[in-house]
Amino acid sequence: MALNVAYPKNSSTQDSVSPAEWQARIDLAAAYRFVANKQWDGGLFNHLSVRVPDDSKRFLLKPHDLLFEEVTASSLIKLDLDGAPVGFKDNVNPAGFTIHSAVLNGRPDINAVCHVHTVIGEAISAHGKGLRPLAQGGMKFYNRISYHEFEGIAEHSDECARLQRDLGPKNMALILRNHGVLTAGTTMSQAVSNLADLLGAAEAQLRLEAAGAPVHEVSAEICEHTAQQFERSSQGAASWNAILRQMDRLDPSYRN
Repeated sequence: MALNVAYPKNSSTQDSVSPAEWQARIDLAAAYRFVANKQWDGGLFNHLSVRVPDDSKRFLLKPHDLLFEEVTASSLIKLDLDGAPVGFKDNVNPAGFTIHSAVLNGRPDINAVCHVHTVIGEAISAHGKGLRPLAQGGMKFYNRISYHEFEGIAEHSDECARLQRDLGPKNMALILRNHGVLTAGTTMSQAVSNLADLLGAAEAQLRLEAAGAPVHEVSAEICEHTAQQFERSSQGAASWNAILRQMDRLDPSYRN
């Protein structure tokens, strides 16, 4: 059951956007707070985005100078996917604009993107064999994860085409080599769920390898079967509603 909380209305922003955009803003702000609560944020230089529902060529991103824990629905910046690149002078992280605009422009089916540099994400990004399907969570990405070679800080728009190529036409997860991880989804819920599962799978793999224990391998057939089960799962809405309730209990100001 949702909490009975009266959220203040931010008239300067909420009254100027459609109900669909306002809901997208709430969802993105909640995602930022959730990632902060999980300590996956890593300061200012990570970023989450969502496509504006009724304006597919624009997307929402946090201002560069805000920590994830400070993001609110009304503080999000609206950016043009086809516009000129923006940067710190616009209070936008240039790499954030490059990476998110590349994914959203290249994949019309994607509406939300999460990109973080956690220690676990950076470690798996430098792993010579990449993510392995060692446990159930990792099997979600079996033959469904891509890799993008490190080119330095992603400040240049010419990297967009290579990001699009490497993500491919169907995958919802991308490991940025020697950099971090990126997940996507048709909804914010799916993108966040993919991020949680990817980081969990990476941590389990790295812990097992560090322990030096023998690895019990699962057959390719079972890995593929499990990946398809994840694709058919309809638990996203329930999980996202649970996250919203948690964020409401912790600090409902993200809705402002």
